[in-house]
Amino acid sequence: MKRTIFYAVSILAAFLLQSTIFSYLALADIVPNLLIIVTASIALIRGRSEGCVVGFFSGLLMDIAFGYYLGMYALCYMVIGYLLGYFNQIYYEEDITLPLILIGFADFLYGIFMYLLRFMTRGRFDILFYLRRIILPEIVYTVIVSIVVYRLMLFICKKLDKKGSEEFIA
Repeated sequence: MKRTIFYAVSILAAFLLQSTIFSYLALADIVPNLLIIVTASIALIRGRSEGCVVGFFSGLLMDIAFGYYLGMYALCYMVIGYLLGYFNQIYYEEDITLPLILIGFADFLYGIFMYLLRFMTRGRFDILFYLRRIILPEIVYTVIVSIVVYRLMLFICKKLDKKGSEEFIA
């Protein structure tokens, strides 16, 4: 129950920070994708199923707020959470290199997915422009912010796991 509340608060906080405070901290109109960081972090720490669920609800919140079609963001985030959950077996908690690389990869997948569904369908076929102006700067900004956010998510998940095991034993 505590973990579910933590996931809901994390998703809501990331969404609110991404759409309010970080919009004022935008660099060249690029905002870090905090929901990708939350989805990827949970997928790496907890596995495929929880990453998939967190991704679905993160995307559903984006669909409700900004989506043209209901389910577009939900599908994207859910697939990202599921794919990154596979790396749970080879992931080492103290090493931050793999999570940063995978968060960057997840943001790249998100950017390509958005290009295919939002820009290419409107007849804008210049993927190099979109890659240079939107995808790559967003990846860099997201990876830089994920250094702090990932560590915070890992710390809270460890505390929840430790408290859960103590309550189960006692």
